[in-house]
Amino acid sequence: MKVIADICVIPIGVGVSVSKYVAACERILADAGLNPRLHAYGTNVEGEWEAVFAAFRRCHEALHEMGVPRVSTSIRLGTRTDREQTIADKIKSVKVKMSQVKEG
Repeated sequence: MKVIADICVIPIGVGVSVSKYVAACERILADAGLNPRLHAYGTNVEGEWEAVFAAFRRCHEALHEMGVPRVSTSIRLGTRTDREQTIADKIKSVKVKMSQVKEG
């Protein structure tokens, strides 16, 4: 089953700057072929359910290996059975509607 997910991984107990931990997770998500799209408070990914959740697990494992004592993660996800949809499809749909609102 395909899934589009938004993940926010929060390393706890490592100080204020967490960018090196975010970078480590971004590499894991990219290497898993999940088309990650970083944004200010997380990352959107897309792929098969098993691959997505395996990569999320690997993010936790990698951060613990880097010495992070606690990791808290928020995940939002969606699936569809009526058709396949990508992150790009969802964004394009909204942009089209935004341009229609401007014109109309």
